[in-house]
Amino acid sequence: MRAIQVTRTGGPEVLVPADVSEPVAGPGQLLVEVTAAGVNFADTHRTEGTYLLDQTFPYVPGTEVVGFDGDRRLLGWTVDGAGGYAERALVAGETAVPVPDTVTDGAALALLVQGLTAWHLLTNSARLRDGESVVVNAAAGGVGSLAVQLARQFGAGRVIAAASSPAKRELALDLGADAAVDSAPDGYADRVRAANHGRPVDIVLDATGGPGFTAGLAVLADFGRLVTFGNASRADRPSIDPAVLTELNATVAGFWLRPLLGHPEHYTRPLGELLRLTAAGRLRPVLGGEYPLADARRAHEDLLARRTTGKLVLDPARTR
Repeated sequence: MRAIQVTRTGGPEVLVPADVSEPVAGPGQLLVEVTAAGVNFADTHRTEGTYLLDQTFPYVPGTEVVGFDGDRRLLGWTVDGAGGYAERALVAGETAVPVPDTVTDGAALALLVQGLTAWHLLTNSARLRDGESVVVNAAAGGVGSLAVQLARQFGAGRVIAAASSPAKRELALDLGADAAVDSAPDGYADRVRAANHGRPVDIVLDATGGPGFTAGLAVLADFGRLVTFGNASRADRPSIDPAVLTELNATVAGFWLRPLLGHPEHYTRPLGELLRLTAAGRLRPVLGGEYPLADARRAHEDLLARRTTGKLVLDPARTR
């Protein structure tokens, strides 16, 4: 079958189209005909060798797919090594959920990693309370664009989007943000406070890391919470002075979705809620681009260069 295979550590150049053997489903696994595979920042960390888990070579990347198991159209999490950048993939059976007819493949894919991440960031990590102010960094990205909308759904009093370009800030406003600011670290705190009527904020959600993380910490109100869930900037990880947290009564939390996938209460219920919100038109996943399977390298290049917004999708049926 056609797939993208990775045989060594590196950048997008290591994503190579190849003919590989069809994977064989083991106990608790499903072999699905892939109609769409999601592209995530975590995929770029895997190829670089900077992911939180060790990687065995060779492997087919891609952690999420929509595909058919017989007549059933399913959304699910793939099995390591037999990922979604392929015509067929193995899906962990306990993660497979039916996709409503009114939800497109791309929208469904946006809900698995990005949607669940945004849901948990707001409900379990930041513990958003009614009326609180929320800053979403990288607000036009896959997680950010959903977090902006979910913050409003979950009762935030003011949602401030931070993004790197005027077009991305305009998108965040269209999704429901009350204000949008430039995400550049220099002057970030001043811009965020101005967008919050001169006040510090209750919650900052940050996936950029580096200087962006430090800037977010500087704008927290008393008992504020900063949740970090990535290091898209690839910058050195900043240290945290406990005295700074003490002075602010602040909390810094980290979030990683993967360990939650084995716990149905953290997976099935929130994913079902996200699918229902999308089917009802109350949540609008942003689709950032659809690429032929053979163009996986270009998808990674665009993602790393920040030329994209929303969810990126590979389509095995497309040729150009």
